[in-house]
This record gives sequence, C-alpha cells and structure tokens, in this order.
Amino acid sequence: MLNKTSRSILILIIVLAFTICNRSSENQAADKLYPPIQPYKTGYLKVSDLHEIFYQLGGNPDGKPVMVLHGGPGAGCSPHDFQYFNPEKFHIILHDQRGSGQSRPYAELKENTTQHLVEDIEKLRTHLGLGKVILFGGSWGSTLALAYAETYPQYVSGIILRGVFAASKEEIDHFYHGATATYFPENFELLVNHIDHPEQKNYPAQLLTKIQSSDSVISQETAKAWARYEGKIAFLNMPDQRLEMVLQHWPFYAFSLIENYYMANQCFFEQGQLLNNADRLINIPTIIINGRYDVICPPITAYKLHKKLPKSKLWIIEGAGHSASEPGIEAALVRAAKEFE
Repeated sequence: MLNKTSRSILILIIVLAFTICNRSSENQAADKLYPPIQPYKTGYLKVSDLHEIFYQLGGNPDGKPVMVLHGGPGAGCSPHDFQYFNPEKFHIILHDQRGSGQSRPYAELKENTTQHLVEDIEKLRTHLGLGKVILFGGSWGSTLALAYAETYPQYVSGIILRGVFAASKEEIDHFYHGATATYFPENFELLVNHIDHPEQKNYPAQLLTKIQSSDSVISQETAKAWARYEGKIAFLNMPDQRLEMVLQHWPFYAFSLIENYYMANQCFFEQGQLLNNADRLINIPTIIINGRYDVICPPITAYKLHKKLPKSKLWIIEGAGHSASEPGIEAALVRAAKEFE
C-alpha cells in the first residue's frame, strides 16, 4: 500500500503527464496544415541546354519568399507543400529538381549533380526577382538547403530543416545496410534479393545498374523494390497493405533512379563537407526538426548540426519517424514556418 505522501506524489505525476499530453495535443491542433491552395502561376525555367525545371508559385506574391526543396533526390514537389505556410504571409516557391516531377527531361542523369541543383536554385531566385529567401527542406531537401546556404549565405534569411541528412559516407551506409536491417529485417531482405553481390556493400551502385537495365522487367522490379524499401522505413506505422496501395499510384521510377545515382556518387560532396562548412550559416536563423525514431536520418546528424550552430533551435519530435506527414513533425513544420512570419 502507498502511504499518503507516495499517493500525493503519484497523483501529481499523473496530473503532470496528462497536462503535458493535453498541451501537446492542443499545440498540434493549433498547428494544422493550411487549407489546400492552387498555384497562381506555373512555368518552366531553362537552366541548361538540356534541362528545364518546373516551378509553381503560391500564396502572396508580396509575402516573405520561401523556397521549398523536395526530398529524394528525385521525388518532386506537390501542391500539398503549399499547406505548411500561411498563404497570406508567404510567397511560396516550389520547384522540381532536374529529372524529377514535371521537370524536363524526365529521369535524366546527365548534368545532374548537387552543384547543378544548387545553381538551379540561384537561377530560379534570380529569375523570380527575389531578394533573401527562407529555405524549407526535408531529408534530401535539408541536404540541398545546407548546400545552397553554404554557397550563397548572403541570399538566405532563414532555414527550416526536417530529417537532417548531411550526406556523409556513414549516413549513406546506415541508410542502405544499417539499422534498417535490425528493425525492418523482412523489408531489408526484400531489397537484398535484388542485389547480386550483397557482400560487396556497394548497394547504391548495384541497384543503379539494375534500374538502368535494358530489360524493362528488371528495371521496374528493382525500382519498385527500392521504393518499397524506403516507403516502409520512412514511417513509424506503414502497414504493408497500405504501402502496396501507395506503390500502385506512385510514379517511382525517377525517384529510385535518381536517388541511387546520387547515393552511389556520395551525393557529389567531399566527406564531411556540409557539417565542416556549417559555420557559414552561424548567423542565419535556423530551426532543425527531427523525429526521435527516424530510421533513415537518425537525430544524431541534426544534433551535430545544432551544436555547430549554437543560435539554432533543435526540436526532436517524440513518437515520430522520418516522413513529413508524421503527425508531430507535420505540426512542428507548420509551427516553424509561423516563427518566420
């Protein structure tokens, strides 16, 4: 039996726990996505003799400009990305990176490196007549945001990052044959079944070769295997049946091709480049968001970046994985955007 003091302490703990949970739920409810909007303008920008990137503009043309950098690489943007921002206060710029989404030519790897993508952002900023911009990027989008900001810090007024990926060899190794083999063994085995020499550990290169196969069956099956692998590990709760339904409607070929191409080439960075050059961002307001149980981009990288940027804010979201649509992360992204209004 508990004595009177112990009972009082237990009651206090329970009350505090419920209060914290209620406040968390209230905060998430207050930080809902904004209603869907349509772009007020779309277009193509020719960035080389070969490539044209597709862009969409939404919100208030006189608002604060925010450039959304999609993940993958190869995933492309969606009008859903407009919904993180108050459309009355932000000028929201989406664009599909080279070879992705509606950009042309589709799934093209020539002239497609991180350095090309950084310069495309700068060309788009100049084309639209923008001054300083807020960068908003998750997963690979966080990588590209860091790369652009470290190259052009004078044009960046703020940064919002989610699921930080600094593209180090350790992170890529983890992504392909790290914790996923421990926590998603059956999913990992499905992927390895499409790798001819798993003992070599160069999974991105082997997958890329098979996705580029002239045999369309091998190409499509390998591209689908990669999409299934990442689609499963990106969420805390993604039932297999739901994932198979997603795969039926997801044009995953460019995503699987371009992502493995980048990973096979260490994302075109020198080892440790982004974290080593983070001091260039030290005076740029930065909010860093990471799921506590993000298997793809564990919070250690977000933490290292935060330590490099002592003025930054680090929000570790409990009970969340990698995807931007995880409830706690989605609310945090909306809340982060509000801090820049």
